[in-house]
Amino acid sequence: MGAGMSGVPLRVLSWNVHGLKGDRAALVGLVRELAPDVLVVQEAPRRFGWRRKCATLAGECGLVVAAGGLPALGNLLLVGLRVAVSETRCLRYPLTPGRHMRGAVFARGRVRGASFTVSGSHLATDPAERPAQAMHWKTELNKLDGPLIVAADLNEGPGGGAWRTVEDGLLTTRDDDPTYPAAAPSRRIDGLFVSPGIEIERYEIISSDRARAASDHLPVLVDLALPSD
Repeated sequence: MGAGMSGVPLRVLSWNVHGLKGDRAALVGLVRELAPDVLVVQEAPRRFGWRRKCATLAGECGLVVAAGGLPALGNLLLVGLRVAVSETRCLRYPLTPGRHMRGAVFARGRVRGASFTVSGSHLATDPAERPAQAMHWKTELNKLDGPLIVAADLNEGPGGGAWRTVEDGLLTTRDDDPTYPAAAPSRRIDGLFVSPGIEIERYEIISSDRARAASDHLPVLVDLALPSD
């Protein structure tokens, strides 16, 4: 963590893990090396045996399940033991006939005298479907008080309507390094945003060989400084 942090440090990693179809050892090894306090996962286990599969993934990464999985349609929040989780919620977006059902996950946490809420989602690949999902999620995000961390595979880049909807009133970086596809990245479709008052000390797209082997998306890593309560 940065030596100049003035708030309470929190490391957050957001990653679409592609249904764990990639090199699992590479994924687990990289997560353990990066040692996030919060891991926001897209395309986590959501079908038969999802509870066991999510718990196994968490254990392999040295984390515990906070919320998500099937109830959030593959969005999953894992946390380290220094994070105390007090409240969780899952959200499902209205289903467009013939399309995949999608949703979001929320958790309120506390770490060393600082509280925060983290939410993760995975928006539709269909450009006609994404704006309504982004607005549905944003409406729920706007109801939350206090420091907020928002992470997603938005399936579109900065400047897109859904991206702008989610980003509105939040902070991120203007780094346009691509995140997808991992083997030869050409598009930035994975984002992480925070509410004003949270300092972003580091924002990095992890593009190592292990990251490329583990999934078809590259992970987004941030070191944050949360305001104390």
